[in-house]
Amino acid sequence: MSIGCGDERIDSGAVASVDLDAVAHNVRELQQFAGDAAVMAVVKADGYNHGGVEVARAAIAAGAHELGVTTIGEALELRAAGITVPMLAWLHRTDSDFAAAIDEQVGIAVSTAGQLDAVVEAARRVGRTADLSLKIDTGLNRNGVAEADLDAVLDATAAAVASGSVRLTGMFSHLACADEPEHPANDAQAERLRDAVGRAARRGTPPGVVHLSNSAATLTRPDLGFDMVRPGIALYGMSPIPDLGTFGLRPVMTLSAQVANIKKVSEGESVSYGYTWTAPADTVVALIALGYADGVVRRLGGRFEVTIAGRRYPSVGRVCMDQFVVDLGGDSSGVAVGDEALLFGPGDRGEANAQDWADALETISYEVVTGIRGRVRRRFVGARSGEAAH
Repeated sequence: MSIGCGDERIDSGAVASVDLDAVAHNVRELQQFAGDAAVMAVVKADGYNHGGVEVARAAIAAGAHELGVTTIGEALELRAAGITVPMLAWLHRTDSDFAAAIDEQVGIAVSTAGQLDAVVEAARRVGRTADLSLKIDTGLNRNGVAEADLDAVLDATAAAVASGSVRLTGMFSHLACADEPEHPANDAQAERLRDAVGRAARRGTPPGVVHLSNSAATLTRPDLGFDMVRPGIALYGMSPIPDLGTFGLRPVMTLSAQVANIKKVSEGESVSYGYTWTAPADTVVALIALGYADGVVRRLGGRFEVTIAGRRYPSVGRVCMDQFVVDLGGDSSGVAVGDEALLFGPGDRGEANAQDWADALETISYEVVTGIRGRVRRRFVGARSGEAAH
């Protein structure tokens, strides 16, 4: 089962609330940083696990000009939901359905001559002109047209444009060190992209738009904005550079679960598998109905806090597949079975945020929010959802 399943037979009471008003707020903030550049809202991986269709609609309503996804399948899901704005898919397999993308006017980014040939062939088969972007490898050495292949790909692109098979709607690249704003690689990559664009223009095929900036560059390097920026994690309210602050962004996801049980534990008694925590004094513990099958990873045990009725309590002992335990201390009068336990959110009710989990795990907030799964139900809140945001 995946997040958002809604099958009451397996409902653990865990909820990932997605605040669509926060999405809209973040788009408006990002547009301020982007200046004259348009905003492409990146909604890949089901909107970073927040709900791709719903996030996309909220982002578009707030002013996002275009959508970015990884796969054609993701783009087709958005089209099936009635979303008509321009969108771009940039990672393909050998069996990717370019014909379906062309039929649905999904922009296709290619990184190799072979992919370009496949798009041209699909366009001829469909009888429509494909919206083509060239992804340029400017130094990340991951995906993108390599420098050694660039002239040949540009020549083939010019021929495809001349034949009416494609229109060159964009050229772009991806930064390797954007979370270090002054890293020299950022300027070097921008210069390589400019050079590639110039080489395309000299062949009579200037791209419609040029884009480079991810979230971090959007927020810290306005000089790299080109025609459009591609924020991802910032759209969901998490800072791509936590050391530099929140940039006025608002976290979108709040994770909560129910208190399933409360019991007394005597001094010297231990809790959960392996007895990794022993009560130093008589205490009361609460059982929270969420575990590593749902994205509360096992190594978080004893390293995070939950908020119940406005007060934080530490987790103790090992996180289990379906549950974990928190120490309420000697006085549990403010906590009852069925109470909501907040694991992370924007912090409005004293709860931790996803970055706190990321710090505890020595990872990034992206991994935290995309890792929530299992029996967690997704709920959309905010004005666009028809519910009141909390």
